[in-house]
Amino acid sequence: MAEQPLPILYSFRRCPYAMRARLALAISGTTCELREVKLAAKPEAMLKASPKGTVPVLVEQGGEVVDESIEIMRLALSRNDPENWLDRDDADLIARNDGEFKHHLDRYKYPDRHASDSLEHREAALAFLSELDRRIGNSGQISGTERGLSDMAIMPFVRQFAAVDREWFGATGLNSLITWLEDHLASDLFTGVMKKRVPWAEGDVPVYFPG
Repeated sequence: MAEQPLPILYSFRRCPYAMRARLALAISGTTCELREVKLAAKPEAMLKASPKGTVPVLVEQGGEVVDESIEIMRLALSRNDPENWLDRDDADLIARNDGEFKHHLDRYKYPDRHASDSLEHREAALAFLSELDRRIGNSGQISGTERGLSDMAIMPFVRQFAAVDREWFGATGLNSLITWLEDHLASDLFTGVMKKRVPWAEGDVPVYFPG
């Protein structure tokens, strides 16, 4: 009997959406063929699977395509959830992260691209970050005492926000949030999914994830 092919994950190392998908795939023990994408030269195989051209894209063994990061997370965890991340899934908060917070993050980080007032959007983002800080201060993580889906879905975006001006972020007084972020960035799970990969090309020897 022919060996069943592995799922294929098209990813870009620094994309926060791809990061959170990799985090869930890794903790669930899902083995994939990882295809690192160069965004300036997206592979035809990925565009054929998902014409919208954004990462991550998961192509399952049967050919089904999942091209929304939060759906990839929930799918992987529905199959194996050793840390019970799905018990700590605040869907409304994640939607606000992906909506209002991401809106301000983009206009803070890329003001030229959006013709925006960077500092105005930085200030607007603080309301969401302050809420995270309060929740983490009360329980240790966003949705409880242990890391869960809420933490892993939101953390890559907080990481991106903090990196714009690290000195300013460190002086915000959001100490619970800052410690939470630093702890997750230093975790074996996060460092494991952030290994550098050479962009994939048709005919390359497969690269497996996690690994």
